[in-house]
Amino acid sequence: MYVSARSDYALRAMLAVAAAAGGGGDGDRSGELVKAASLAEVQDIPLSFLQGILLDLRRAGLLHSHRGADGGYALTRPPDEITVGDVLRAVGGSLTTVRGLPAERAGYHGVAAGLTDVWLAVHGAIATVVDSTTLANLLTHAPTKT
Repeated sequence: MYVSARSDYALRAMLAVAAAAGGGGDGDRSGELVKAASLAEVQDIPLSFLQGILLDLRRAGLLHSHRGADGGYALTRPPDEITVGDVLRAVGGSLTTVRGLPAERAGYHGVAAGLTDVWLAVHGAIATVVDSTTLANLLTHAPTKT
């Protein structure tokens, strides 16, 4: 698994928005709206790059935005219902790629045929970790154990 700058920035932005919402896993999303410029400054992310990431997160249903002077971004669900895997898939697609293709599409023949099973096992292990770790876990510095 390669973690791109885009994926790293997306997770950092989501954590900052979750923290502004209170960050707890109790389902309370009543926090302040976070402006893109503030996220960019606090997380040291180029604003123009961050705006594209926020758009992807909004399209994936993880964030919603409010326009206007008092506008900004907020989570669509509580932090304990949004996983690292949700965020990674929203901005990067497949969790594991082989030569640019999703692991399940990597095809081999002959002596290399067993590689498909290896890549699928790697993909499954990564999915287990990222799909069991929520934003709330990360905000409390307690990633889940697998």
